[in-house]
Amino acid sequence: MTKKISIIFLAFTLLFSINAKADEGMWLLTMLNKNYDDMKAKGFKLTPEDIYSVNNTSVKDAIVIFGRGCTGEIVSAEGLLLTNHHCGYGQIQEHSTVAHDYLKHGFWAENKEAELPNPGLSVKFLVKMEDVSFDILKNVTDKMTESEREAGIKEAIDKLTKKAQKEYKMEDSYLTLVKPFFNSNAYYLIVYQEYKDVRFVGAPPSSIGKYGHDTDNWMWPRHTADFSIFRVYMSPDGKPAEYSPDNIPYKPKHFLPVSIKGYEKGDFTMIMGFPGRTNRYMTSFGVDQTLESSNPNRIKIRGKKQELMMEDMKADPKVNIQYASKFSRSSNYWKYSIGQNKGLKKLNVLKKKKELEKRFTKWLASDKNKTEKYGKALDLIKNPYNDKKEIAYAQQYIVECFIYGTEYLSLAKKSKNLFEYLSGNDAVGKKEDIIKNLQKNADKFFKDYNAPTDKKVSLAMLQMFTEDVDKKYFPDFINNIDDYEKYINDIFANSIFVDKTKFDKFLKDPKLDIIKNDPAYIAFQTTFAKYGELKSQTAELDEKMARGKRLYLAGLMEMDKTKFFYPDANFTMRLTYGTVGNYSPKDGVIYEHQTTLKGVIEKHIPGDWEFNLPQKLIDLYNAKDYGKYGVNGTMPVCFTSNNDITGGNSGSPIMNANGELLGLAFDGNWEAMSGDIAFETELQKTISVDIRYVLFIIDKYAGATHLIEEMKIVE
Repeated sequence: MTKKISIIFLAFTLLFSINAKADEGMWLLTMLNKNYDDMKAKGFKLTPEDIYSVNNTSVKDAIVIFGRGCTGEIVSAEGLLLTNHHCGYGQIQEHSTVAHDYLKHGFWAENKEAELPNPGLSVKFLVKMEDVSFDILKNVTDKMTESEREAGIKEAIDKLTKKAQKEYKMEDSYLTLVKPFFNSNAYYLIVYQEYKDVRFVGAPPSSIGKYGHDTDNWMWPRHTADFSIFRVYMSPDGKPAEYSPDNIPYKPKHFLPVSIKGYEKGDFTMIMGFPGRTNRYMTSFGVDQTLESSNPNRIKIRGKKQELMMEDMKADPKVNIQYASKFSRSSNYWKYSIGQNKGLKKLNVLKKKKELEKRFTKWLASDKNKTEKYGKALDLIKNPYNDKKEIAYAQQYIVECFIYGTEYLSLAKKSKNLFEYLSGNDAVGKKEDIIKNLQKNADKFFKDYNAPTDKKVSLAMLQMFTEDVDKKYFPDFINNIDDYEKYINDIFANSIFVDKTKFDKFLKDPKLDIIKNDPAYIAFQTTFAKYGELKSQTAELDEKMARGKRLYLAGLMEMDKTKFFYPDANFTMRLTYGTVGNYSPKDGVIYEHQTTLKGVIEKHIPGDWEFNLPQKLIDLYNAKDYGKYGVNGTMPVCFTSNNDITGGNSGSPIMNANGELLGLAFDGNWEAMSGDIAFETELQKTISVDIRYVLFIIDKYAGATHLIEEMKIVE
């Protein structure tokens, strides 16, 4: 058995070890030896060991997971960290008030004592990543059901994780996990070290850091200084620690030198970061669902929600601060969904996927053994898509309209443990601890909550859900409503979950009858009950689909042995490499690879919420006061390269051949929004803010020269 498994994994490794392409691919750092010759041919000056090493310092030691879904990089010996403005947006918003509106005016800490703590924010450094596929899969067989297979894999993962935790002495700062790759055909053990004292250092005003807002989002040419600055702290004895005034700046194993030498078209670039999710091996059945259901639903529901939010944000500065981050989170993938559908249709991705599946079926027919092994793969994917189409539609509406769309339900959900305790279940914890934690959550919730806004949105979401979804998928609370507007009015007149005074009073003397009969809590209970019911109905179909996807990808890799396969993104560290360059989105149009401050000024519209510039930036432009960051009388702003990124890469460093920082990746281009499903070599671009523009804003605009002095500037 052991010999058979070894042969399988030797073959599996060979399947993705040749013919690398420079533009497409999110490469695992442990496999860079396979890419090394190609990278050198493109201009790479380092070695794979310089990029990833467990025993020595390497570039990976300067790259972090920032918060829950972004990337950041350390740029000084004192733990200074750069990430995107939109990645730090939540922290900027949390620190903002009408009196001190950092979203509007920006923020720059004059010294370390003025840097602002962020409870709940952390960064994670990759310690090591190890292929453990053999250990995880050695006891599974093709004869197992998917449930049996998953149970065996879970047992192996638990055993391996406990071993890793023991190795790292189970210190709180170390996180060990095993993640699947290649649709669960391979597994890697990953170890992180987490630092929980991360302080806000600086950010430009949104008129610079989010210049262009929704109109320019995903678009080129781009003119956004999408950066913010934080600092990582550690305990005086050099260990990760919770926030304390006694903590000192983190001393990194490695930090990135900052290059102001610039770049030329065709120059080598590489990006390291944590891409969130791609579906490059999605079948035509998944593409069809994306085109016809998933994206249109998201576009419709979020579009209405954002319209109502924006009305109140424009009318009230306080509401604008409260909802800025919420609106941004919603609108980002709303617009992405619009662009993705356009790209999928324009680039005939559905047709290409069907052609690949036809070739796969033909390949299977040529060999009885292949048919026996992979012959059911496509049906195992297609049939569940068809059988759960209606349920998937309803599930998405529940999520978008209620779980994401109705704010008071989120506070009701956070109150579940208290409800359980009051109902007699003391296993959920001590009453004092439950109330203390809930009070903390409630204070945070109400700080950024405007009941009139939630009321408008909630009514619209309820009406849209009932108009678009079959009644058999309604949560029970809806079935008892005669008049939707009257129902919403009743909630906002009587519920404790929409009024801080009422909620605080309830927490001082919580009674089961109050929460049990609260209409908002009833809505939460029945909504999540219905969602869970639908999920259980599709459990068997989901198992079949997972098996089909695993077999299909394994079959593709066996069919195309000369193709270099890489795993889909799953928020693990990857490297992508390519070159700086322009592109042609359509006949007769060529987009240059770089934008300048001149273009920023050309877009300026006085008083416009998306394109209104601070006068000081206009004055610096008029005076051509660019310092050492300008080039021949111009100020570079953003640039494009053909690196392969997706969500999660936001804030990732884009580096030159020497591993020096050229800029921060922050977006993809509109014409290739289909890229998470099908990479388009001719169109796919990464948009990055030039580090020289970042330094110019820090130095000449903000006067925060002390931050520049921390960095190692390469001229």
